Amino acid sequence: MTASVIDGKAIAEEVISKVKSATAGIQEKAGVQPGIAVVIVGSDPASQVYVRSKGKRAKECGFKSETHELPETTSQQELLDLVGRLNADPSIHGILVQLPLPSQIDEDAVITSILPEKDVDGFHPINVGRLGTGQIDSAMLPCTPAGSMVLIRKALGKADLSGLNAVVVGRSNIVGKPMANLLLAANATVTIAHSRTADLPSIARTADILVAAVGRPEMIGADCIKPGACVIDVGINRVPAPEKGEGKTRLVGDVNYAQAAEIAGSITPVPGGVGPMTIAMLMANTLVSACRTAGLEPPQF
Repeated sequence: MTASVIDGKAIAEEVISKVKSATAGIQEKAGVQPGIAVVIVGSDPASQVYVRSKGKRAKECGFKSETHELPETTSQQELLDLVGRLNADPSIHGILVQLPLPSQIDEDAVITSILPEKDVDGFHPINVGRLGTGQIDSAMLPCTPAGSMVLIRKALGKADLSGLNAVVVGRSNIVGKPMANLLLAANATVTIAHSRTADLPSIARTADILVAAVGRPEMIGADCIKPGACVIDVGINRVPAPEKGEGKTRLVGDVNYAQAAEIAGSITPVPGGVGPMTIAMLMANTLVSACRTAGLEPPQF
């Protein structure tokens, strides 16, 4: 068996296309242009690239897009004051503060200062609580797990996962836990495993849907894959690639792709799988926030 490849780039483009269409629709119906503000503190190169790509996507979707670049020395109060101004701005529907933040700033204090309805990252405790209690229609869903669910539904051809076993390897607040809650909401039977789980392969092999989000390069090997399983690899790790030359690196996931692709039914590549979905779902969340603000039914993704 050779697994079919779940093309995250193509599916992300489908989401963006839907966002563009719906954005034009709400501007016509309600005169509302979705607006997103991205805040970055400091000059981390990876964060800068990510922020630029978010801004580019937002403009592509027809959004109002703002980027606020603050120096590394910014105080916590200065950042909170900016968030407060963005909370009060009716033209901004989504606020994203790029993490990590410098050590003088308490990330939790900043996240909780964002209005839950503008928290397009889905990290605010109110959104976490809504997701955990099954209130998906009123929550802002975290982008990477939400994007992973879109990929799962595409790969399996259905939204209702009744009767399927799902194993999430990883228990982070950003991916593992919300991923498990989304799978539960779709009626899957869910197990959360992690790096300290005893006999991880035997648990992972029960999975019709296996989500790897543990942050360890190629940790999930052939012994963890049930034949025909849908494998979603959230990991993105840079490892040495001496075959490319001295000092060169390559990106790999948390799954040993070559091994898993021989056994799984479908699998996401790294790169080109879950990654493109994260920014696409950020755009979707901004649109959802704008629709809710305007009293319109948001589209389903």
